Order: sequence, then structure tokens, then C-alpha cells
Amino acid sequence: MHCPFCKNPDTRVVDSRVAEDGQLIRRRRSCPECGRRFTTVESAVLAVVKRNGVTEPFSREKVMLGVRRACQGRDVDEDKLRLLAQQVEDTVRASGSAEVPSNEVGLAILGPLRELDEVAYLRFASVYRSFDSVDDFQREIDELRSRTPEAGVTSN
Repeated sequence: MHCPFCKNPDTRVVDSRVAEDGQLIRRRRSCPECGRRFTTVESAVLAVVKRNGVTEPFSREKVMLGVRRACQGRDVDEDKLRLLAQQVEDTVRASGSAEVPSNEVGLAILGPLRELDEVAYLRFASVYRSFDSVDDFQREIDELRSRTPEAGVTSN
């Protein structure tokens, strides 16, 4: 690691700590040349392979953006969106692969989103699964109802 102050190519690690529930490592470094200290943050790279073959880094922000669109007009807390994005990342990382197809990310979103908000889930699923007709919506609604303990009960 090059020193950001004097550009010396040889720095030494003074301290390492795990952060973000084990997702990151913070390293405190010292430069023997200029004597200054600085911190670096390391994380394992997780890449998403899109349908067209392009690879891009996994982004919680991108997950949140897509889910936020599905939640538009719904009363969904930002903290819950952040938690959902974390759950999605944890699920995708649990696959053990450094590269995951984008459809696996979409599948990882569907479960937590169903628990968070059923209307937002339907919106997201309709785009993700390319619903073509009202029948597609009806099938998904029927499945939601069959999984809900209070099937048929609505709350105001």
C-alpha cells in the first residue's frame, strides 16, 4: 500500500480490526518514510454478472434504489430498506461465489420484500418476472394469500 502523503510504496500495518459484521477489515497503517499514519478499509469484492454478460460490483445502494421504486407511495422506513439491502447482500455472499448472476440478486430481494410490504413485492415481482397479464398478478396474489396466515383478512 502506497502512503497517501509521501507516496512511499512500503507501509506497515499497525492494527487490524473487523468491521461491518465481518464484511470489512479496517487497517491502521504507518509509513516508515514520513512517519504519518492512515487507515485503509478492505472488503471482499462481490461481482454481479448482468444478463448481457457485463460484470459490475454489487451495490447495496442499487438494491435499495430498485426496492425504493417498488415502495413508492408506501409507508416503508429507510432503515428497513437498509436492512433489506443488507439481508440481500448477506444472502448473495452466502452463495460463496465471487460472481453471482443478477437474477440471483433479484431472487434474494423477493423474499425479504414480501415480508416488508406485499404491495411493493407485487410491483417488484411484476417487473422482475415480466408479468404479461392480469392473470400473472392474480396467480401471485393467490400465492401470497395462501402463504399469509390471515388469508382473506384485510386491515385498515
